[in-house]
Amino acid sequence: MKKDIREISLDEIKDYCISNGMKKYVSSQVYSWLWKKSCVSFDDMTNLSLSNRELLNEKFTINSISTDLVEESSDGTIKSRFLLHDSNLVEGVLIPQNKRMTACISSQVGCSLSCVFCATGKIDRIRNLSSAEIYDQVVLIANQAIEKYDRPLSNIVFMGMGEPLLNYKNVVRAIHYLTSEEGLNMSSRRITLSTSGISKMIRKIADDGLKVNLALSLHAASEKKRNSIMPIGESNSLAELRDSLKYYFSKIKKKITYEYILLKDINDGLEDAKDLYNFTKHVPSKVNLIEYNLVDGLDYDKSSVEKVNLFMEYLERRGLNVGIRRSRGEDINAACGQLANKN
Repeated sequence: MKKDIREISLDEIKDYCISNGMKKYVSSQVYSWLWKKSCVSFDDMTNLSLSNRELLNEKFTINSISTDLVEESSDGTIKSRFLLHDSNLVEGVLIPQNKRMTACISSQVGCSLSCVFCATGKIDRIRNLSSAEIYDQVVLIANQAIEKYDRPLSNIVFMGMGEPLLNYKNVVRAIHYLTSEEGLNMSSRRITLSTSGISKMIRKIADDGLKVNLALSLHAASEKKRNSIMPIGESNSLAELRDSLKYYFSKIKKKITYEYILLKDINDGLEDAKDLYNFTKHVPSKVNLIEYNLVDGLDYDKSSVEKVNLFMEYLERRGLNVGIRRSRGEDINAACGQLANKN
């Protein structure tokens, strides 16, 4: 079986090129085609000789992804279902806003965390995405932004299918190709890594000095309640999570964003707001309150406008930076918590 050339290093490409009689600079040309020009076919590498392209084709493949299905919401959001080389599927979303064009991308096929309010959590995790498959999602969504809105992609959020910190190596490698000069040269300040809260991996982000934004999907700040809706809490206590966030901030010096989905009569009371305030006050942060998006087969509902306002006012009176993230693409199951590879 041929090896995917995007899964090996520049040095390995260089070794292959030299051992097969190619000029030394050919490896750099190939690398540029792969990561700067997003080329997915050796035949399109037009500054390589035909014989060199044939040699590469004999040894390697490029396991690119393709767009399998596209749906457009009434609010302009575009959801894409992507077909992987092994026939698995993942979804990604283009979210157009006044000042931003955001790509919401996936990191795994399915998810192993089983959050009870999330459509993706109902799908078993099949496998991690490769760094190239993560990169390809961004490229295809960026092309949509230009074709549909004539605007470049400005932001990337790892808030699609899967838990990014359970695919850490490939996610970090993809971020490298998205942000480095040898890749797409996007700003790391425009990338947000969202996690359900894996304490040891949050510490690793800090130790590795990964300069992206960190968002924590908290959704409840009492141990019992969080464990009831997010099973990951059973192995990552709130105390451990708080300590890892304090460690992260001490190293990276970037505010943490807390994501908090308001579920009717479950985590939307003033006692819940008090718990959230007490948890978030330890490090500089902001809180995004998120409207719950209905999922077929799940018995959860949106909080009332009155409850949302009372919850928000409680936090604001205590000096927290709070915003409400409105649903986008809910009519095509593209909103937060709705991605599930549906037709």
